Amino acid sequence: MAYHRVETKEQSMRNFYTLIEQIGEGTFGKVFRAVNKATGQEYAIKSIDKQTLSQDEINSMHLEVEIISQVDHPNIVRAYEFFDEPKTLHVVMEIMLGGEVFERIVEKDHYSEQEAAWTIRPVIDAIKYCHDMGIVHRDIKPENLLYSSFDMDGIVKVTDFGLARFYDDDLMTTACGTPSYVAPEILEGRGYGLEVDYWSIGVIVYTMLCGFLPFNEDTNEALFEVIKTGQYEFTSPYWDNISENAKDLIRRCLKVNPKERCTAQQMMNHPWIVGTNNPQINMPDVANKIREYNARRKFKKYGNTAIASNRLMSIIISKRNQG
Repeated sequence: MAYHRVETKEQSMRNFYTLIEQIGEGTFGKVFRAVNKATGQEYAIKSIDKQTLSQDEINSMHLEVEIISQVDHPNIVRAYEFFDEPKTLHVVMEIMLGGEVFERIVEKDHYSEQEAAWTIRPVIDAIKYCHDMGIVHRDIKPENLLYSSFDMDGIVKVTDFGLARFYDDDLMTTACGTPSYVAPEILEGRGYGLEVDYWSIGVIVYTMLCGFLPFNEDTNEALFEVIKTGQYEFTSPYWDNISENAKDLIRRCLKVNPKERCTAQQMMNHPWIVGTNNPQINMPDVANKIREYNARRKFKKYGNTAIASNRLMSIIISKRNQG
């Protein structure tokens, strides 16, 4: 994997790649579809304007580069080379043209619990791989789960390691994450570990099976208070026909006490993830609810945008002072 510290115009990323269009936006930069001028091969290039970042954010950006340069898993988006220019860092990555997981679900002719389990299983395997390497993602959400292509054999991959960190058993304290998916221990200001990723997976599985979030309020402040209680419901009639195995997995993930949560290895061995007896009945109502969810999140940004340490901590501190 090549790292280019750019010191002349001839070394610039634009001498090697042509940017075609913007296709996304990550925690610290915009993502473009690009073509290698020499080979014609398509890539995604994440371009990060270093001038708009604080020193802490620049450090986070370099840590992201360090992390993604070390991971190698079939269900994690690959990075190929880096161009570190005076004002911008460009990360050349595998291009993912198949859309987000929740966008693909609503396009399926048949969507069942079995489909949901098959979809989330490789994500859990990728997170287990990261945790085995001592990496915690800290921003697992549907927008960061992308398909490689629209083909039937397109595979889902985890992307955006902008908030990821190496973890060596020393509890982390930085308050960060995406509000709808953030674990309660982060909001409590307690030290936390790998278990924050297990909570996020639980939120995703819940949403995949009913089309709405387990914790949902009109403001971040109200949302955080509900998350800290860990109180949610399997609301009738939406959950009436969902299997007990699915509900059991969600319960095991959405434990307020992180030490009681299901680990990635335990998830991989869970009957619902193994999927030998999962219902294969079509769930068109769930697909329709997910379609509604997709439409709402385009406008309701507070619950789906990653919040780095300073902004999230200010919300938490403000709420504590009020109480």
